[in-house]
Amino acid sequence: MTTEPILKIQNLGHSYGKFTVIRDISLQVSGGEISALIGPNGAGKTTFYNAVSGRFRPTKGKVYFHGKEITGLPAHKVVPRGLLRSFQITNIFPELLVIENVMVPLVVHHGKALSFFRRLRKEKKLYQKAEEILEKIGILDQAYRPAKELAYGDKRLVEMAIVLARDPKLVMLDEPTAGMNPEETDRMIFLIKELAERFGTTFFITEHDMKVVFSVASKIFVLHQGGLLAQGDPAAIKANAQVREAYLGGTVDDKS
Repeated sequence: MTTEPILKIQNLGHSYGKFTVIRDISLQVSGGEISALIGPNGAGKTTFYNAVSGRFRPTKGKVYFHGKEITGLPAHKVVPRGLLRSFQITNIFPELLVIENVMVPLVVHHGKALSFFRRLRKEKKLYQKAEEILEKIGILDQAYRPAKELAYGDKRLVEMAIVLARDPKLVMLDEPTAGMNPEETDRMIFLIKELAERFGTTFFITEHDMKVVFSVASKIFVLHQGGLLAQGDPAAIKANAQVREAYLGGTVDDKS
């Protein structure tokens, strides 16, 4: 892990008219780190993610990625810089084979037109790359099945493979274990940690499951009523009385 921040947020805020959703958020994420953003429903987590990842332009503040300002850049300009986001709702092509789902972003990433997709079976190097990604994710055995036939947890893994196909420097994961059973959740926890430790992938996740948060994150940011309430390592967050109170009576623990 490097000490230089890969993502730097300064006084970020966003309002809809007179209604302020997030306000004066400043934080840093280091390269190779797994960070988590937590907070009660309505705290502003989704708005924060949207403002950082280019879904919309924040009304206040600055966003820096790898030392360069990206404030307000649309997502299609943010993604090529290496900042990618997955969504809470699974976002795959159900009618395509699993490997074809991974091929689509590879085609774009390597500058080929999607009209060329029909001839991709001749692109051995791209197929090899797609298989390598699926092997890294742990679902190479599912490569030639239609994506719609996969179990929900495997579909989320396909989505992760799609993100990795763009060779990201930072992956923002929105509720990566939402809808998963305990076995699928444990598998996702292992994968995130494995990708960070073995391949240096930087993750910034939002997650309601505190077991996931305290299992993977080395640094945790807590949003409450649109502002940054606290930040620190898991031990500091668990011990923070304000954080416990923000979670409806103090139910912040790694068994929830």
